[in-house]
Formats: sequence, structure tokens, C-alpha cells
Amino acid sequence: MQTLQTLDYWAIAIYMGLMAGIGLFLGKFVKNIGDYFKGGNAIPWVSGAISNFMTKFSTFMFVAYAGIAYQHGMVALTLIWSTVLPALVGVAIYAKRWRRAGILTPMEFLETRFNAPVRQVFAWAGVFFKILDNMVRLYALGLFVKTAAGLSLEQAILGCGIIVALYTIAGGLWAVVVTDVVQFIILMVATLILVPLTMQAAGGLPKMIETIPQHFDPFNGPKGAPLYLSVYYLMILVKYSGNWTFIQRFYSVRDERASQKQGLLTAIFFFLFPTVFLFPSLAARAIIPDLENPEMAYVSVCLKLLPEGIMGLMVAAMFAATMSVLSGEYNVTAGVLTRDIYQRLFNPNATDKETLWVGRMMTLLLGGIITIGALFVGGFGGAFEANKLFTGLFAIPMTLPLILGIVLKRPQPWGALATVLTGMLIGLLLNATPSISWELATLIEIVACVAIFLLSGLIESKDSAYRQRVDAFFRKLATPLTEAEKPKENPVFMRSMNRLYAVALAVTGGLFMVMSIPSIGDTSGKFAFGAGVICLILCAVMWYWTREATILNARRDDLVMTEDADKRL
Repeated sequence: MQTLQTLDYWAIAIYMGLMAGIGLFLGKFVKNIGDYFKGGNAIPWVSGAISNFMTKFSTFMFVAYAGIAYQHGMVALTLIWSTVLPALVGVAIYAKRWRRAGILTPMEFLETRFNAPVRQVFAWAGVFFKILDNMVRLYALGLFVKTAAGLSLEQAILGCGIIVALYTIAGGLWAVVVTDVVQFIILMVATLILVPLTMQAAGGLPKMIETIPQHFDPFNGPKGAPLYLSVYYLMILVKYSGNWTFIQRFYSVRDERASQKQGLLTAIFFFLFPTVFLFPSLAARAIIPDLENPEMAYVSVCLKLLPEGIMGLMVAAMFAATMSVLSGEYNVTAGVLTRDIYQRLFNPNATDKETLWVGRMMTLLLGGIITIGALFVGGFGGAFEANKLFTGLFAIPMTLPLILGIVLKRPQPWGALATVLTGMLIGLLLNATPSISWELATLIEIVACVAIFLLSGLIESKDSAYRQRVDAFFRKLATPLTEAEKPKENPVFMRSMNRLYAVALAVTGGLFMVMSIPSIGDTSGKFAFGAGVICLILCAVMWYWTREATILNARRDDLVMTEDADKRL
């Protein structure tokens, strides 16, 4: 199989430089722990939605789902559309509640809703699960980079791990969100170049339908069975709704309305864009029908159709997807380590400056542990088997008390603890029983965990202080935020953000145009050059819009000052 060439590495190096520059630039705006872990509640809802979408992306999309698309076709899209449901449920039920909760980490909610022991158990167990979960992600990314670049697995994992940790340390949540937006642009542009190339190589859509008709059935293959799909959708609803980064995006925006708009836009992204991302893998079945490893469908079709330089940009784009997931996970997990463990147990009186630096050190520590641990994931039977084991043992029992506890008032602390402990035990037994199918095992575990949690609410707690605290918390969740509770927008900072986006668009456009020059005579080179021109046009529009907005704000401020002066006279 062909691997990356010199020009590809230059493209990747320039891209990495852009990401590092964004992290360092945003680091100077991070003044306290609230800025670092929730963006000072000032994340724009559009940027938050893009970040939410990108944070759920990884090379898992371009490896596991690509393999399903290659083998069974559009059923992969049916599976991915399961992510739309949690976003819509978030808009209807969770967005307002999480924004009004006034928390810095999801674990803070558990102490207010239940008690301190529940918070600590979930914090420690949650951090442990996040480390295991992200080890699998980094391992999958390492496999992808290893295949594309011809590196050893160890070199690929170490290189990727170091890059992700360093830029997340510098800028906190703002770095995560802004780089998510930049990576989204690069990913979309690169994929839109690949789609017409794969269509052309496969002989056009009619030819594809004639060659692989079964691949256009959205319920094709064993994963299209009704029971499998139903359980899969239910599992994704539980897992995503209780995901720390998913929750973090809801409380990192200005108010409840922004939180809901962010959730709705996230759902739209989850519905529309996977169609574009999965098409090359589906077309790969017609282009490379005898591929030995289906999970390498996406990277194989890229290597076959994309010229030198553009391939490097595509690898950078796919690398960006997993980098997005990992950086978001590092940030929110470091927040739990800092607020829920360090400050809660070891230094309750820590200043903002101290906790900010502890947060950065926790991010570095997490990055180191996850990078080293990823080297050993192969011992669990690979990424898929490891992910299956960790999800069954931790994800379901840990998320249900979180997502049900913010909606239901009666379940008690012992129910939350029993759900975690019993759920993990049930997961362990089910995973150790090969005769039980995945869908049946997952359904049993979800039903058992929900039943245990609800059982604890049948009899009301006799602790009056606990009942009063929970009543007060639910009144807070039902009370809209006042204007005083909403952060004031910093126009200087937001102008800097918009200009940063414009610069990122300019660099991206220039990168695509320059890298297309060696292959400008080919169709792929023309597409890449055109994509670069579009990025430059968007850059100019954004820069002009930012300039005009700055002038209007300055005039408005002058008018207000003049009116105030007239009133004093």
C-alpha cells in the first residue's frame, strides 16, 4: 500500500503548527479556572455546536464505521444517525437544566443532587473510565497514522499523544472549541474534495447502484436487524446524554436559549454530515472490491485517489477529528481531577491561580497516562474488543444516575451507588458469557440499572436536610437565569476570536492552494485549488464583517457616552 510522501508531511507539519499557535494564543486569555474548564460561560453557541459535533468524532468514524460502510453499505449511516437522538433529547430536557445548574464539572452536580460520597465515587470511577476510553481512542488513531505514514505503532501513538496534550494544556476549553471549529473546516473541505473523486472512480452513482445494490439498503446486514438497531440507539442515547464533554458544552454557553440552539444545531450536524463522510467508504467497495481489511477502506481510497500533498491534508483532517475528541476529553477530565478530587480533598482553599496551574498539570498527567496506556490496548484484543469491554463495565452504570438524577427528584444517594456497583458487576458477568449476544446483554444491563435507580425513589428519604437541599436544587433548575447571572460579552476578545477564525481560514485556503499546485492538471488538484479559493473568500468576508462590527460598536459606545454627557449637563 502506498504511504505518505514528503509533501504530505509538510502539509501535516504546517497544520500542526496552526493548532499549536491557536493553543498558545488562547492561553493568554485564560485568567481563571472558570475560563479554563467552561470558557467563562461565554462559548458562542455555533462554535459550541461544532465542537460538540467534532468532540463525538474520531478515527472511529473513519475506521470502524468505514468498515461497516464497506461491508454492508448505508446501514453504517443508520447506525450513526443514532447520535441525533441524544442531541434532540438534550434540547427538550437537559439543555436548560445543565445551564441553570451553575456547575464547573458534572461531578459537582452529583454532590448537590445526592451527597459527597456519591460525588467522590463517580469522580474516581469516572476518571478511571475516561482514561481507559481515551486509551482506546488514541490506540485507534495510532493505528490509522501507522497505516498512512508507515511509522511504527509506538511512534504513531507517542507523537499523537504529545501533540494533543500540549495544545489542550495551553488554552483550556477555548483552545478545544476554537481548534474544533478550524478542524471542522479542514475536515469538510478535504472530504468534499474526496467525494466527487470517489464518485468518478466508481463510475458514477447509477453504476454503483448496479454494482453493489445491497449497499444502498439502510437495513442491510446483521447490524440492520430491528433488535440490534433498537438497542444500539438506546445505548447511544444513554452514553451520549451522560457524556461529560456533551454535558460541558450545554453549561459553557451564555444562557438557556443558547444551550438549546447549540443542541439543535448539533443534531442537524449529526444528521447531515455523516452522509458526506461515509460516502467514500461505501464507494470503496466498488473501487477496491477485494480489500483485505474493511476498516482500512477510507484510508485506502484516499491513498489511491488523492495526489501527494492533498493526501497529507486529508490525514491531517482525520487526525483532527480524533484530536478533537481527545482534547475535549482531556479538558473535562482534568476539570474533575482538579475540582472534585484535588480541591475537594487536598486543598479546599486553593486560589484561582493555583487551581488553574493544577488543571494544566492534571491535563499533562492525563496525557502521559493515556499515551503510555494506549501502547498496551492491543493486549485486550484491539480497539473494538477493548471498547466493548470498557463500555459494558463502566459507561452504562455510570451515566444513568447522572441523566436520570437531574430529571427525577425522588431517587436517593444509595440508589446512585447501587446502580454503579451492581451495574458494573452485571456488565462483568455478561461480558464473560460468550453465549449472550451483545444486544441482549446491553439491554439487560440498561434495564437492571434503571430499575435499581428507580427503586431507591419508591420510599422518600427521612433525612430532612437532604430533602430540603434537593428541593432547593430542583427549584433552581426550574428558575430561568437572570441577566445578572449571564456573563457579559467581551467585545475585544470576541473580535480576536473572529479574526483568529479568519486567519485560520486564510491559512487553510493557502495550504490547499499551494498543495494542489503539483497536481493542478488532475481533477483532484483542481478541486483542492477551488476549495482553497473558497476558504480565502470566506476569510475576507469574515474579516470585513468583524471590521464593520467593530466600527458599529465603537459608534454605539460613542453615542452612549455623548448621551450620558448631555444628561449630566
